[in-house]
Amino acid sequence: MWKKLMSLVASGLLLCLVCHTPVAAASREDEEARSAARVKSAIAKLGTGPDARVEVKLRDKTKLKGYVKAANDLSFVVVDGKTGSATEVPYPQVKSVKGNNLSTGAKIAIGVGVAVLVLFAILIANDKIGP
Repeated sequence: MWKKLMSLVASGLLLCLVCHTPVAAASREDEEARSAARVKSAIAKLGTGPDARVEVKLRDKTKLKGYVKAANDLSFVVVDGKTGSATEVPYPQVKSVKGNNLSTGAKIAIGVGVAVLVLFAILIANDKIGP
């Protein structure tokens, strides 16, 4: 009995050693650089102006709501819609960013969907009216 148990444990350990995949730990600077790049691309995707509504959470737990007035390589400016105060935010200080506007592709998809529904409703109405 002990031989079978020890054999099973040994084969399990051998299997763990064979299937082991090493994981490289990313340094804090690498992680912050990746996070800043994600935030930068999200802000670029949203654009600037009053239609570019955002909700930004910073690493120091403050929250900003408003629109993106301007963006450059190092930071972007968020203007509060209620007070009109502008805050310059460096990309590495951002924990998360959430945009509240629809992309152009989403607007086109919604428009096409509505057009198809209207066309479908017209075809159904014609079938009921016809002979």
